[in-house]
Amino acid sequence: MKIPSLNTPEMRRILASSFIGSAIEFYDFILYATAAALVFNSVFFVDLDPAVGILASFATLAVGYVARPLGGIIFGHFGDRLGRKGVLITSMLLMGVATTVIGLLPTTAQIGMAAPVALICLRVIQGLAVGGEWGGAMLMALEHAPKERRGFAASFANMGGPAGAVMATLAVSAVSVLPDEQFLAWGWRVPFLLSVVLIGIGLIIRLKVAESPLFLALEDKAEEKKIPILEVLTKYPKNVIMGTLVGMSSYTVQGLMTVWAVSYVVETAGMDRTSVLNIKAVGAALTVVAIWFAARYCDRIGRRPVMLIGITAGALLAFPIMWMLDAGELWLFAIGLFLANGVIQGTIFGPFGAFTAELFPTRVRYTGASLVYQLSSTLGAGFTPMIATGLVLVAGGELWLVAVAWCGAFILAGLCLLGVKEGKDQDLTAEDL
Repeated sequence: MKIPSLNTPEMRRILASSFIGSAIEFYDFILYATAAALVFNSVFFVDLDPAVGILASFATLAVGYVARPLGGIIFGHFGDRLGRKGVLITSMLLMGVATTVIGLLPTTAQIGMAAPVALICLRVIQGLAVGGEWGGAMLMALEHAPKERRGFAASFANMGGPAGAVMATLAVSAVSVLPDEQFLAWGWRVPFLLSVVLIGIGLIIRLKVAESPLFLALEDKAEEKKIPILEVLTKYPKNVIMGTLVGMSSYTVQGLMTVWAVSYVVETAGMDRTSVLNIKAVGAALTVVAIWFAARYCDRIGRRPVMLIGITAGALLAFPIMWMLDAGELWLFAIGLFLANGVIQGTIFGPFGAFTAELFPTRVRYTGASLVYQLSSTLGAGFTPMIATGLVLVAGGELWLVAVAWCGAFILAGLCLLGVKEGKDQDLTAEDL
Protein backbone atom coordinates (compact mmCIF):
# COMPACT_ATOMS: atom_id res chain seq x y z
CA MET A 1 0.00 0.00 0.00
CA LYS A 2 1.34 3.43 -0.96
CA ILE A 3 2.01 5.71 2.02
CA PRO A 4 0.40 9.19 1.59
CA SER A 5 2.88 12.00 0.96
CA LEU A 6 3.47 15.04 3.13
CA ASN A 7 5.18 16.77 0.22
CA THR A 8 2.34 19.07 -0.86
CA PRO A 9 2.50 22.89 -0.76
CA GLU A 10 -0.01 23.10 2.10
CA MET A 11 1.65 20.40 4.21
CA ARG A 12 5.12 21.87 3.64
CA ARG A 13 3.86 25.23 4.88
CA ILE A 14 2.17 23.62 7.91
CA LEU A 15 5.22 21.53 8.84
CA ALA A 16 7.51 24.55 8.40
CA SER A 17 5.25 26.61 10.66
CA SER A 18 5.21 23.85 13.28
CA PHE A 19 8.99 23.45 13.22
CA ILE A 20 10.06 27.10 12.96
CA GLY A 21 7.47 28.40 15.41
CA SER A 22 8.41 25.79 17.99
CA ALA A 23 12.13 26.44 17.40
CA ILE A 24 11.71 30.17 18.03
CA GLU A 25 9.66 29.71 21.19
CA PHE A 26 12.09 27.15 22.57
CA TYR A 27 15.05 29.33 21.60
CA ASP A 28 13.66 31.85 24.08
CA PHE A 29 12.85 29.27 26.75
CA ILE A 30 16.13 27.33 26.55
CA LEU A 31 18.12 30.56 26.32
CA TYR A 32 16.98 31.27 29.86
CA ALA A 33 18.07 27.79 30.98
CA THR A 34 21.56 28.31 29.53
CA ALA A 35 21.85 31.71 31.17
CA ALA A 36 20.62 30.25 34.46
CA ALA A 37 23.47 27.72 34.35
CA LEU A 38 26.21 30.24 33.50
CA VAL A 39 25.16 33.84 34.18
CA PHE A 40 22.30 34.59 36.54
CA ASN A 41 24.05 33.50 39.74
CA SER A 42 26.63 36.25 39.08
CA VAL A 43 24.18 38.91 37.88
CA PHE A 44 20.95 38.51 39.86
CA PHE A 45 21.98 36.37 42.86
CA VAL A 46 25.12 38.11 44.05
CA ASP A 47 26.64 38.02 47.56
CA LEU A 48 25.68 34.35 47.97
CA ASP A 49 27.85 31.28 48.36
CA PRO A 50 28.52 30.03 44.78
CA ALA A 51 26.64 26.75 45.35
CA VAL A 52 23.67 28.61 46.86
CA GLY A 53 23.72 31.12 44.00
CA ILE A 54 23.52 28.31 41.45
CA LEU A 55 20.68 26.72 43.45
CA ALA A 56 18.79 30.04 43.48
CA SER A 57 19.34 30.45 39.75
CA PHE A 58 18.01 26.94 39.09
CA ALA A 59 15.02 27.73 41.31
CA THR A 60 14.00 30.56 38.96
CA LEU A 61 14.43 28.11 36.10
CA ALA A 62 12.00 25.75 37.85
CA VAL A 63 9.45 28.56 38.22
CA GLY A 64 9.11 28.75 34.45
CA TYR A 65 8.53 25.02 34.26
CA VAL A 66 5.89 25.22 36.99
CA ALA A 67 4.03 27.80 34.90
CA ARG A 68 4.06 25.57 31.81
CA PRO A 69 1.14 23.28 32.81
CA LEU A 70 -0.93 26.35 33.67
CA GLY A 71 -0.09 27.79 30.27
CA GLY A 72 -1.08 24.50 28.69
CA ILE A 73 -4.45 24.60 30.48
CA ILE A 74 -5.16 28.25 29.63
CA PHE A 75 -4.07 28.14 26.00
CA GLY A 76 -5.47 24.63 25.59
CA HIS A 77 -8.87 25.85 26.76
CA PHE A 78 -9.03 28.52 24.07
CA GLY A 79 -7.34 26.28 21.51
CA ASP A 80 -10.04 23.62 21.99
CA ARG A 81 -12.88 26.15 21.99
CA LEU A 82 -11.77 28.86 19.54
CA GLY A 83 -9.14 27.21 17.36
CA ARG A 84 -5.44 26.34 17.23
CA LYS A 85 -4.08 29.15 15.02
CA GLY A 86 -4.99 32.26 17.04
CA VAL A 87 -3.69 30.73 20.26
CA LEU A 88 -0.33 29.95 18.64
CA ILE A 89 0.09 33.55 17.47
CA THR A 90 -0.75 34.86 20.95
CA SER A 91 1.71 32.54 22.71
CA MET A 92 4.50 33.57 20.35
CA LEU A 93 3.93 37.29 20.98
CA LEU A 94 3.86 36.73 24.74
CA MET A 95 7.13 34.81 24.67
CA GLY A 96 8.88 37.39 22.50
CA VAL A 97 7.98 40.28 24.77
CA ALA A 98 9.09 38.47 27.95
CA THR A 99 12.42 37.37 26.48
CA THR A 100 13.24 40.82 25.13
CA VAL A 101 12.51 42.45 28.48
CA ILE A 102 14.83 39.96 30.24
CA GLY A 103 17.59 41.18 27.92
CA LEU A 104 16.93 44.74 29.09
CA LEU A 105 16.52 43.96 32.81
CA PRO A 106 18.77 45.90 35.22
CA THR A 107 20.96 43.84 37.57
CA THR A 108 20.65 43.42 41.32
CA ALA A 109 23.60 45.79 41.76
CA GLN A 110 21.60 48.48 39.94
CA ILE A 111 18.07 48.15 41.36
CA GLY A 112 18.42 45.74 44.27
CA MET A 113 15.94 42.92 44.94
CA ALA A 114 13.56 44.26 42.32
CA ALA A 115 15.82 42.66 39.70
CA PRO A 116 15.44 38.99 40.73
CA VAL A 117 11.73 39.55 41.45
CA ALA A 118 11.22 40.93 37.94
CA LEU A 119 13.28 38.07 36.52
CA ILE A 120 10.99 35.53 38.21
CA CYS A 121 7.86 37.29 36.89
CA LEU A 122 9.22 37.30 33.35
CA ARG A 123 10.15 33.64 33.67
CA VAL A 124 6.56 32.87 34.66
CA ILE A 125 5.36 34.63 31.50
CA GLN A 126 7.82 32.56 29.47
CA GLY A 127 6.47 29.41 31.07
CA LEU A 128 2.85 30.35 30.32
CA ALA A 129 3.71 31.12 26.69
CA VAL A 130 5.66 27.95 25.97
CA GLY A 131 2.95 26.00 27.79
CA GLY A 132 0.57 26.93 24.99
CA GLU A 133 3.05 26.58 22.14
CA TRP A 134 3.89 22.92 21.81
CA GLY A 135 0.36 21.51 21.90
CA GLY A 136 -0.88 23.84 19.19
CA ALA A 137 2.18 23.49 16.95
CA MET A 138 2.07 19.72 17.22
CA LEU A 139 -1.69 19.47 16.61
CA MET A 140 -1.65 21.78 13.59
CA ALA A 141 0.73 19.32 11.91
CA LEU A 142 -0.84 16.09 13.21
CA GLU A 143 -4.45 17.08 12.45
CA HIS A 144 -3.60 18.08 8.88
CA ALA A 145 -1.59 14.89 8.20
CA PRO A 146 -2.89 11.57 6.80
CA LYS A 147 -3.30 8.80 9.38
CA GLU A 148 -0.25 6.86 8.15
CA ARG A 149 2.08 9.86 8.66
CA ARG A 150 0.73 11.31 11.91
CA GLY A 151 3.75 10.39 14.01
CA PHE A 152 6.24 11.96 11.63
CA ALA A 153 4.13 15.11 11.09
CA ALA A 154 3.71 15.64 14.84
CA SER A 155 7.46 15.31 15.35
CA PHE A 156 8.17 18.60 13.55
CA ALA A 157 7.11 20.48 16.70
CA ASN A 158 9.35 18.12 18.70
CA MET A 159 12.28 18.76 16.35
CA GLY A 160 11.72 22.49 16.75
CA GLY A 161 12.54 22.30 20.48
CA PRO A 162 16.12 21.02 20.17
CA ALA A 163 16.63 23.15 17.04
CA GLY A 164 15.78 26.16 19.18
CA ALA A 165 18.20 24.84 21.79
CA VAL A 166 20.94 24.73 19.13
CA MET A 167 20.28 28.36 18.23
CA ALA A 168 20.15 29.46 21.87
CA THR A 169 23.32 27.60 22.81
CA LEU A 170 25.28 28.89 19.82
CA ALA A 171 24.07 32.42 20.51
CA VAL A 172 25.37 32.25 24.09
CA SER A 173 28.53 30.48 22.92
CA ALA A 174 29.24 33.32 20.47
CA VAL A 175 29.15 35.96 23.19
CA SER A 176 30.87 33.74 25.78
CA VAL A 177 34.22 34.33 24.05
CA LEU A 178 34.11 37.85 25.46
CA PRO A 179 36.16 38.54 28.60
CA ASP A 180 34.19 37.61 31.72
CA GLU A 181 33.64 41.25 32.70
CA GLN A 182 32.08 42.16 29.35
CA PHE A 183 30.16 38.88 29.09
CA LEU A 184 28.51 39.44 32.47
CA ALA A 185 28.02 43.18 31.91
CA TRP A 186 26.30 43.11 28.51
CA GLY A 187 27.32 40.14 26.36
CA TRP A 188 24.73 37.72 27.75
CA ARG A 189 21.94 40.18 26.88
CA VAL A 190 22.53 40.08 23.11
CA PRO A 191 20.92 36.64 22.49
CA PHE A 192 17.83 37.73 24.44
CA LEU A 193 17.43 40.88 22.35
CA LEU A 194 17.77 38.87 19.11
CA SER A 195 14.41 37.32 20.02
CA VAL A 196 12.66 40.35 18.50
CA VAL A 197 13.86 39.42 15.02
CA LEU A 198 13.04 35.72 15.40
CA ILE A 199 9.53 36.38 16.69
CA GLY A 200 8.83 38.63 13.69
CA ILE A 201 9.86 35.84 11.30
CA GLY A 202 7.74 33.30 13.16
CA LEU A 203 4.63 35.46 13.10
CA ILE A 204 4.86 36.00 9.33
CA ILE A 205 4.97 32.23 8.80
CA ARG A 206 2.21 31.42 11.27
CA LEU A 207 -0.25 33.93 9.82
CA LYS A 208 -0.22 32.05 6.49
CA VAL A 209 -1.26 28.66 7.92
CA ALA A 210 -4.85 27.39 7.73
CA GLU A 211 -6.80 26.27 10.80
CA SER A 212 -6.85 22.55 11.74
CA PRO A 213 -9.45 20.61 9.68
CA LEU A 214 -10.39 18.37 12.63
CA PHE A 215 -11.11 21.45 14.74
CA LEU A 216 -13.16 23.06 11.94
CA ALA A 217 -15.25 19.88 11.73
CA LEU A 218 -16.28 20.44 15.37
CA GLU A 219 -17.24 24.11 15.02
CA ASP A 220 -20.92 23.31 14.43
CA LYS A 221 -20.94 21.51 17.80
CA ALA A 222 -19.63 24.49 19.76
CA GLU A 223 -22.72 24.60 21.95
CA GLU A 224 -21.98 21.08 23.19
CA LYS A 225 -18.45 21.88 24.38
CA LYS A 226 -17.71 21.62 28.06
CA ILE A 227 -14.78 23.10 29.94
CA PRO A 228 -11.88 21.13 28.38
CA ILE A 229 -9.68 20.79 31.48
CA LEU A 230 -12.57 19.42 33.56
CA GLU A 231 -13.37 16.84 30.91
CA VAL A 232 -9.72 15.83 30.62
CA LEU A 233 -9.34 15.37 34.38
CA THR A 234 -12.65 13.57 34.92
CA LYS A 235 -12.80 11.34 31.84
CA TYR A 236 -9.11 10.73 31.10
CA PRO A 237 -7.19 10.91 34.42
CA LYS A 238 -5.31 7.66 33.75
CA ASN A 239 -4.12 8.95 30.37
CA VAL A 240 -2.87 12.16 31.98
CA ILE A 241 -0.96 10.36 34.74
CA MET A 242 0.52 7.58 32.63
CA GLY A 243 1.40 9.91 29.76
CA THR A 244 3.10 12.34 32.13
CA LEU A 245 5.21 9.67 33.80
CA VAL A 246 6.28 8.34 30.41
CA GLY A 247 7.22 11.82 29.17
CA MET A 248 9.18 12.61 32.32
CA SER A 249 11.91 10.23 31.17
CA SER A 250 12.88 12.36 28.18
CA TYR A 251 12.79 15.55 30.20
CA THR A 252 14.78 14.11 33.08
CA VAL A 253 17.62 13.60 30.61
CA GLN A 254 17.22 17.12 29.26
CA GLY A 255 17.23 18.76 32.68
CA LEU A 256 20.20 16.78 33.88
CA MET A 257 22.45 16.89 30.83
CA THR A 258 21.70 20.22 29.16
CA VAL A 259 21.34 22.37 32.28
CA TRP A 260 22.70 20.80 35.46
CA ALA A 261 25.62 18.95 33.82
CA VAL A 262 26.66 22.09 31.90
CA SER A 263 26.89 24.01 35.16
CA TYR A 264 28.59 21.10 36.92
CA VAL A 265 31.40 20.60 34.41
CA VAL A 266 32.08 24.35 34.08
CA GLU A 267 31.87 25.29 37.76
CA THR A 268 33.17 22.09 39.39
CA ALA A 269 35.38 20.42 36.79
CA GLY A 270 36.69 23.71 35.37
CA MET A 271 35.96 22.88 31.72
CA ASP A 272 36.08 25.68 29.14
CA ARG A 273 32.70 27.41 28.97
CA THR A 274 32.66 27.95 25.21
CA SER A 275 33.72 24.36 24.45
CA VAL A 276 30.99 22.99 26.71
CA LEU A 277 28.37 25.16 25.02
CA ASN A 278 29.48 24.04 21.57
CA ILE A 279 29.22 20.40 22.65
CA LYS A 280 25.74 21.12 23.99
CA ALA A 281 24.77 22.59 20.61
CA VAL A 282 26.00 19.47 18.79
CA GLY A 283 24.06 17.32 21.25
CA ALA A 284 20.86 19.26 20.52
CA ALA A 285 21.45 18.81 16.79
CA LEU A 286 21.79 15.06 17.34
CA THR A 287 18.45 15.15 19.16
CA VAL A 288 16.81 16.59 16.02
CA VAL A 289 18.30 13.77 13.91
CA ALA A 290 17.21 11.09 16.40
CA ILE A 291 13.68 12.54 16.57
CA TRP A 292 13.45 12.42 12.78
CA PHE A 293 14.30 8.72 12.57
CA ALA A 294 12.33 7.69 15.67
CA ALA A 295 9.21 9.47 14.40
CA ARG A 296 9.43 7.82 10.98
CA TYR A 297 9.75 4.37 12.53
CA CYS A 298 6.92 4.96 14.98
CA ASP A 299 4.56 5.29 12.02
CA ARG A 300 5.65 1.79 10.92
CA ILE A 301 5.97 -0.23 14.12
CA GLY A 302 4.12 1.90 16.68
CA ARG A 303 4.79 4.58 19.29
CA ARG A 304 5.38 2.24 22.22
CA PRO A 305 8.11 -0.01 20.74
CA VAL A 306 10.23 2.96 19.64
CA MET A 307 9.85 4.83 22.93
CA LEU A 308 10.63 1.67 24.90
CA ILE A 309 14.01 1.42 23.15
CA GLY A 310 14.93 4.90 24.36
CA ILE A 311 13.65 4.31 27.87
CA THR A 312 15.58 1.03 28.19
CA ALA A 313 18.75 2.71 26.94
CA GLY A 314 18.24 5.51 29.47
CA ALA A 315 17.94 3.12 32.41
CA LEU A 316 21.06 1.20 31.34
CA LEU A 317 23.23 4.27 30.65
CA ALA A 318 22.45 6.34 33.77
CA PHE A 319 25.46 5.18 35.81
CA PRO A 320 27.96 5.12 32.89
CA ILE A 321 27.05 8.70 31.92
CA MET A 322 27.45 9.94 35.50
CA TRP A 323 30.87 8.29 35.55
CA MET A 324 31.78 10.18 32.39
CA LEU A 325 30.83 13.47 34.04
CA ASP A 326 32.72 12.62 37.20
CA ALA A 327 35.89 11.87 35.20
CA GLY A 328 36.27 15.59 34.46
CA GLU A 329 37.35 15.10 30.84
CA LEU A 330 35.81 17.21 28.08
CA TRP A 331 35.70 14.35 25.58
CA LEU A 332 33.93 12.06 28.04
CA PHE A 333 31.41 14.82 28.79
CA ALA A 334 30.79 15.06 25.03
CA ILE A 335 30.19 11.31 24.68
CA GLY A 336 27.84 11.31 27.66
CA LEU A 337 25.86 14.27 26.33
CA PHE A 338 25.64 12.80 22.83
CA LEU A 339 24.35 9.49 24.22
CA ALA A 340 21.82 11.29 26.41
CA ASN A 341 20.54 13.67 23.71
CA GLY A 342 20.85 11.49 20.62
CA VAL A 343 20.18 7.93 21.72
CA ILE A 344 17.97 8.43 24.78
CA GLN A 345 16.06 11.71 24.53
CA GLY A 346 15.59 11.75 20.76
CA THR A 347 14.32 8.17 20.59
CA ILE A 348 11.72 8.82 23.29
CA PHE A 349 10.77 12.26 22.09
CA GLY A 350 10.32 11.39 18.39
CA PRO A 351 6.97 9.58 18.85
CA PHE A 352 5.91 11.60 21.90
CA GLY A 353 3.79 14.17 20.04
CA ALA A 354 1.63 11.53 18.40
CA PHE A 355 1.66 9.46 21.60
CA THR A 356 0.14 12.31 23.65
CA ALA A 357 -2.32 13.41 20.95
CA GLU A 358 -3.69 9.89 20.58
CA LEU A 359 -4.57 9.80 24.28
CA PHE A 360 -7.44 12.31 23.81
CA PRO A 361 -10.36 13.07 21.42
CA THR A 362 -10.32 16.18 19.18
CA ARG A 363 -12.61 18.28 21.39
CA VAL A 364 -10.10 18.24 24.29
CA ARG A 365 -6.92 17.22 22.47
CA TYR A 366 -5.15 20.59 22.75
CA THR A 367 -5.78 20.74 26.49
CA GLY A 368 -5.03 17.06 27.17
CA ALA A 369 -1.89 16.79 25.07
CA SER A 370 -0.56 20.13 26.36
CA LEU A 371 -1.21 19.14 29.97
CA VAL A 372 0.64 15.82 29.60
CA TYR A 373 3.55 17.41 27.79
CA GLN A 374 3.92 20.37 30.15
CA LEU A 375 3.57 18.29 33.31
CA SER A 376 6.25 15.99 31.90
CA SER A 377 8.58 18.90 31.29
CA THR A 378 7.89 20.49 34.67
CA LEU A 379 8.44 17.32 36.70
CA GLY A 380 11.19 15.95 34.47
CA ALA A 381 13.25 19.03 33.55
CA GLY A 382 12.03 21.87 35.75
CA PHE A 383 13.20 20.48 39.06
CA THR A 384 16.00 18.09 38.09
CA PRO A 385 18.83 20.69 37.98
CA MET A 386 17.91 21.83 41.49
CA ILE A 387 17.35 18.27 42.74
CA ALA A 388 20.62 17.04 41.21
CA THR A 389 22.53 19.90 42.84
CA GLY A 390 21.03 18.93 46.19
CA LEU A 391 21.77 15.20 45.68
CA VAL A 392 25.42 15.97 44.95
CA LEU A 393 25.64 17.99 48.17
CA VAL A 394 24.02 15.13 50.14
CA ALA A 395 26.42 12.59 48.59
CA GLY A 396 29.46 14.67 49.52
CA GLY A 397 30.26 15.65 45.94
CA GLU A 398 29.66 12.19 44.45
CA LEU A 399 27.25 11.66 41.54
CA TRP A 400 25.88 8.20 42.32
CA LEU A 401 22.67 9.52 43.90
CA VAL A 402 21.92 11.43 40.70
CA ALA A 403 22.33 8.20 38.72
CA VAL A 404 19.97 6.38 41.11
CA ALA A 405 17.28 9.04 40.66
CA TRP A 406 17.75 9.00 36.88
CA CYS A 407 17.49 5.20 36.69
CA GLY A 408 14.42 5.13 38.94
CA ALA A 409 12.57 7.67 36.78
CA PHE A 410 13.20 5.56 33.68
CA ILE A 411 12.07 2.29 35.23
CA LEU A 412 8.82 3.97 36.28
CA ALA A 413 8.38 5.42 32.78
CA GLY A 414 8.87 2.01 31.19
CA LEU A 415 6.23 0.41 33.40
CA CYS A 416 3.74 3.19 32.60
CA LEU A 417 4.42 2.92 28.86
CA LEU A 418 3.51 -0.77 28.96
CA GLY A 419 0.21 0.19 30.59
CA VAL A 420 -0.89 2.55 27.77
CA LYS A 421 -2.49 1.20 24.60
CA GLU A 422 -0.88 1.71 21.20
CA GLY A 423 -2.43 4.60 19.24
CA LYS A 424 -0.84 4.29 15.79
CA ASP A 425 -3.98 2.95 14.10
CA GLN A 426 -6.47 4.96 16.15
CA ASP A 427 -9.31 6.94 14.52
CA LEU A 428 -8.85 10.52 15.73
CA THR A 429 -12.31 11.58 14.54
CA ALA A 430 -13.97 9.34 17.14
CA GLU A 431 -16.04 11.11 19.80
CA ASP A 432 -14.33 9.18 22.61
CA LEU A 433 -11.04 7.24 22.79
